[in-house]
Amino acid sequence: MTSELGTLLRAHREALSPEEVGLPRGARRRTPGLRRSELATLAEVSVEYLTRLEQGRDQHPSPEILGALADALRLPADERFLLLRATKGSGGACAVDPPADSVRPPVRALLERLEPSPAVLLNRLGDVLAATSGYRSLLAPFGLFDDDHPNLLRFVLTEPRARAAYPDWEHVADRQVAALRMESVPGDPHVAELAEALAVLAGAAFSDRFRAPLSARYRTGTERMRHPEAGDLRLDVETLALPDADGQRLLAFLPADAATSDALDRLAGRRPGALRAV
Repeated sequence: MTSELGTLLRAHREALSPEEVGLPRGARRRTPGLRRSELATLAEVSVEYLTRLEQGRDQHPSPEILGALADALRLPADERFLLLRATKGSGGACAVDPPADSVRPPVRALLERLEPSPAVLLNRLGDVLAATSGYRSLLAPFGLFDDDHPNLLRFVLTEPRARAAYPDWEHVADRQVAALRMESVPGDPHVAELAEALAVLAGAAFSDRFRAPLSARYRTGTERMRHPEAGDLRLDVETLALPDADGQRLLAFLPADAATSDALDRLAGRRPGALRAV
């Protein structure tokens, strides 16, 4: 008995050497790569359960277990996608409208008035619905807009370049996951679907935050960025909720010091001092 998930798990386990995960090879190793017991220990699951997964007798691991296995196997994002696709989990859905994917004309006009200051409009899942040119100039070098349907949360948690963009990446990730939880209602199937995907794609980096005690301190804060053209930036973030627009929120980024103000002006092609520090 086998399954696509079981085949993938076994293939990745056998391709990973003990040395890559900090284990001794030993003198009498006949198994290519990791032993099943070694992977089970690293992922903190029982050998019996891992055996059932690899043999196809269980094809519905929880997102947390699948994420832990992906972490233990040191899988990159594309391989995590394949693991996620190989599962056939199903769950109930409650009556919650899909997240908004359109922008009301007054909100779009507001964004245009904010040009060229960095500002972005998100729905409750963190999908980018609209953004000023100033915001695009900040995040485009790091790959946020490489995706046809950019999602800020997914970018922060799964894009390696995001860690280069944010020196305080841990803090930024905390705020993004908190926003996902706080901007939705319990039982939202759209949030559950995204959370399931991120538990696999990002592993513990997402799951630990998603299970952590909730914090309401995510709407404001100061983020540091390290931009390839503008250099080191300190940006004060303000979140404006749009209650009549299905959980949409507008994030405005303001220079927190004079050096950042001047750097943003240069990036936008404006005269120095046009964007004043708060």
